[in-house]
Amino acid sequence: MRQDKAKPVFDELEQGLHDQLPRISGKLPLAKAIRYALGRLPKARAYLDHGYLELDNNSAERAVKPVAIGRKNWMFAGSEGGGKAMAIAFTLIETAKLNGVDPKAWLSWALERISDHKITRLCELMPWNYTTQAV
Repeated sequence: MRQDKAKPVFDELEQGLHDQLPRISGKLPLAKAIRYALGRLPKARAYLDHGYLELDNNSAERAVKPVAIGRKNWMFAGSEGGGKAMAIAFTLIETAKLNGVDPKAWLSWALERISDHKITRLCELMPWNYTTQAV
């Protein structure tokens, strides 16, 4: 569906940007914006081939909203190491949520197994490998 509906839009946009760029002064902010867009379009085209990709970052924005709201509460993590540990914890929790997994259940499940789990197979403990049947 993306190839049928979105690809022509991408192609038309890219062609239109290429057509407009030589018509305006290269010093104008608009020229800078067009060059910026043209530089990013190749990476944005991955959206056309991979159904799991989104064109916007709304899900990421929603994921970090609670962190942004609570920023003052967490401003003082105790140390740089504490701040890094919090960042890791928030990343793991939000990854679980994005995979439709209850973070508390997944963390309990993973922590029960991690002590005797081979380090070369840690990816098996990631949220996308967790199922409620595993508990």
